[in-house]
Amino acid sequence: MISSNELGFSELSTLLPAPSSSEIQRLSPAALAYLGDAVYELYIRRRCLLPPKRSEVYHQQVVSYVRAESQAAHLRSLMPHLSESEHEFLKRGRNAASNRPKRLDPEVYQHATSLEALIGYLYLTDPARLFELLGLLNLE
Repeated sequence: MISSNELGFSELSTLLPAPSSSEIQRLSPAALAYLGDAVYELYIRRRCLLPPKRSEVYHQQVVSYVRAESQAAHLRSLMPHLSESEHEFLKRGRNAASNRPKRLDPEVYQHATSLEALIGYLYLTDPARLFELLGLLNLE
């Protein structure tokens, strides 16, 4: 499993001021999903680096994991491992799903957005728990 240190998040967090608990609580689920989308994609990109590949292969592999359908499947696989408070947070994140692409089923988009919001929230509040959950994903 890749740790937060291996991803460089520890170094990054020293460059950025940590938001306070009250600041985090004021963030909308959509804002947390926005952050979670970036964190999730960086995690996936880091996982796809080895073995070395051509750029277009990296891109295809990463896109296959960050698609809403894949994110929804990843959320389903994580559900048994989530705490009660994390399940509650998913409900908040689900409500952030708006402006979905027409090609997507609304439920798939809601699940993907819920996962991104949870990732954003855990990145800010409990990175160790975030990387524990990300380590449970089947990315083979």
